[in-house]
Amino acid sequence: MHQSPAPWPQQQPPGLPSLKGVIFASVLGSVLVLAAAVLFALLPGAFSEAADFRAARPCSEVSAPENGDCLSEWPATVVSTGTGRSNKAVTHWVTVDLSPEEPSFRIRMRGDGPVWRELAPGDRVTVFAWRDLVWQLGSGELRQDTTRTPDREPAVRLAVGLTLLVVGAVFLRGAGWLHRRRATRATDTPTAQVVVVMVAAAGAATAATVTDTVWLALLLAAAGCTAVGTATVLLLRGLARRRTA
Repeated sequence: MHQSPAPWPQQQPPGLPSLKGVIFASVLGSVLVLAAAVLFALLPGAFSEAADFRAARPCSEVSAPENGDCLSEWPATVVSTGTGRSNKAVTHWVTVDLSPEEPSFRIRMRGDGPVWRELAPGDRVTVFAWRDLVWQLGSGELRQDTTRTPDREPAVRLAVGLTLLVVGAVFLRGAGWLHRRRATRATDTPTAQVVVVMVAAAGAATAATVTDTVWLALLLAAAGCTAVGTATVLLLRGLARRRTA
């Protein structure tokens, strides 16, 4: 008695997304959205600190400068300057000495500004501090911010958080779209997906520079993403109608 040959294994149609692709998009999107949520959770404290910094007065104008909330100035001597690289990012350092009794410490400058370019070992500079942060370095009439300036970090965090949120949401939406393609075995591929992600992420990051209020930045980013998505859908529908006409 002859056995009937085993049926051929069902092959996946060409162009159909794999299950691994769906899982990868889901996991990556979830991780990005979670990272954005963590950044948003830390933002209120950062914005509060930035507001305190902007409201701080010079220590010479307050009655209790020992509380550390005023803007202090300290004379220092340059020990050395240097440039380093970390993950392809160039960093500029200045090592200063406040007094012979205290150890020297490094200050990371924001870019290669006028102060950093002019400094040499032995130069006298002014260290501007607030609480435990050195936020600016001065040489004569020149001033240059450091990377620890409190009023700039929240905007950077907000921009990064909004970008992560947008890209993560796009990956989650893409995972759902890939799953539907697998279920319906459709092989059509929408266009302009990369452009939509780039424009939406850029719009979200731009929203962080417009306002320092988290809910308003989220609202602006959501409005921008909605506008970009709607415009893209209308454009694709118009192109599809022209092709079928």
